[in-house]
Parts: sequence; C-alpha cells; structure tokens
Amino acid sequence: MIRYLPVFVILSLLAEILGTVGGFGSSVFFVPIANFFMGFTEVLGLTALFHLASNMSKIAFFKKGLDKKLLLYLGIPAVLFVIIGAFLSAYLDPLVLTLVLGGFLVLFSVLQLLFPHKTIDPNKRNAFVGGSLSGFSAGILGTGGAIRGATMAAFNLRKEVFVATSAVIDMGVDASRTVVYLSNGYMTRQVWILFPVMIVIGIAGTYLGKLILKRMSQDHFRLLVLILVLIVGVVTLYGAFSS
Repeated sequence: MIRYLPVFVILSLLAEILGTVGGFGSSVFFVPIANFFMGFTEVLGLTALFHLASNMSKIAFFKKGLDKKLLLYLGIPAVLFVIIGAFLSAYLDPLVLTLVLGGFLVLFSVLQLLFPHKTIDPNKRNAFVGGSLSGFSAGILGTGGAIRGATMAAFNLRKEVFVATSAVIDMGVDASRTVVYLSNGYMTRQVWILFPVMIVIGIAGTYLGKLILKRMSQDHFRLLVLILVLIVGVVTLYGAFSS
C-alpha cells in the first residue's frame, strides 16, 4: 500500500472534491477506488472514518444551508437502516445488492434527465424511503450517498441546503456504522495508519469543492448531480458484471 500511496491520495482527493460538488459525499467514488488498494472490509472501515472527517468539514463550510425538517425525516431512517445494513454486511452477498443499486441509480437518473421538470414532492413518506434506502446501502456496501443524492436532486433543493443537510445525515450514518464495523473487526492497523491522511484530504477536498460550487448555478448543480449519479450507476453495474 505504501508504494501506491501518492496515487491513492490523489484519487481520494478527487473523490472528495466530486463528492462535495455533487453534494452526496465521497464514498460513491472512494469505495471503488479503495477496492483496488485493500480488502473489502478494510474499505468499509476506512470509508466510515474518512466520511466522519470529510462531513465535519462540510458542516463547517456549509452550515448555513441546513434544513432541519428534511434532516429529521431523511436522517433518522438513514441512521436506523445503516445499522441494519452494517450488521447484515457480514452475511449477505454484496454482488446482488450492487447490481440492484447500480440498476436503480441508472434508471432513476435517466428518468430525471429526460424529464427535468418532474420533481418529487419532498414529503415525509418520500424522505423516509430515500433515507432508508441510502442508509441500508451505506451499511452493507459502504456507499449510500448516491441514493440520497438522487432523492434530494429530485426534491430540487438549493445547492447549499443539499450539501449541508446531506453532510449532517452522513455524520449520523457514519458514526453508527463505525461502531458496528469496529465490533466486526474492520478497523485494521492499516486503516488507522491512513486515517490522519484522510482527515487532511477531507478538509482540502471539501474546501476546493466549495470554491467550485460558488461558481455554479442551481440548474447546473442539479444537472451535475444527476450526471454523477448516472456515472456511478454505470460504473457500479460494470464492476458487478466484471467481477
């Protein structure tokens, strides 16, 4: 791992910048990258710690955009279901779940891109469903931000609200799954050695992402989120079929 550390750091920084600009966290990009450098359970452990650091940075940089009502209805089910997913990660076949996740992301993003004026009502039921699915996916696969991103993009939220609310929800999700991953033995020595590096990457990537967002219009932001979700879905399916 030490041999490839510079490449790992650069790719992780790009993942954090994209995760900040996209508004749904770096894990959707970081997990596939990290899988090239370490085992799946180590990836889950490092992702949880990395997200704790990066989301603290996002909350500090974007705290004025926080939507407390959406945080309640989307965040609570996400935290509950990430615990369930984290426990089940030791028993369920991740390949099948990865295929389902990739298919959902592709279908959802394509429909939203084809019908841009069709938004989902940000009511309690829709927020609960989106939060539950994103939390479960985060717990069992290490990444659920794309599902939450797709849900919040469909709500057509302002970019500041999107990023801030998503970051706070992620904090609860990551804190919950970190406890479970610790008990499962996912936090190896290599994970703890890399953690300080990931803190620096999280802060730097969030700051650079904020600079990019300042120059981006609301319509371009929503379009970018949906395109990123589509790309993640395609890459997810490709990875599942080629494994």
